[in-house]
Amino acid sequence: MPRKTKSSPEIEGALVIDADTKTLEQYYAGARLESPMGGFLEPIGVRPTEEGGGIALFECTSSSLRFVLEIPKASRGDREKVKKQMDDGEDPYCPRHGPLSRLHRMGDQLTCPRCGVPFRRAPR
Repeated sequence: MPRKTKSSPEIEGALVIDADTKTLEQYYAGARLESPMGGFLEPIGVRPTEEGGGIALFECTSSSLRFVLEIPKASRGDREKVKKQMDDGEDPYCPRHGPLSRLHRMGDQLTCPRCGVPFRRAPR
């Protein structure tokens, strides 16, 4: 059963989906996530966290309850992949979502728009 989130204005009352490896892999692959209440989880939005990870917000198609998936911050390997892409002159993409998810500048960071995780400082 999902647990309640810590109090936050954007996710007040939302339930937390366990961020196990299988669930994260499904999310990164763009697969539909099943809701613990039946039905599926429709993505609403994502945002970065102060800790360097991301939060994905979903709504259940059968119960209209809100759920969040806490996405872990970038690993050293993730950051190195993005650095190599930049060194090779490529437009960097999310190492988790693949080439169809280009990183966007968000403040001074290159951040994935699908998971909210900042991977590198943006070039000046």
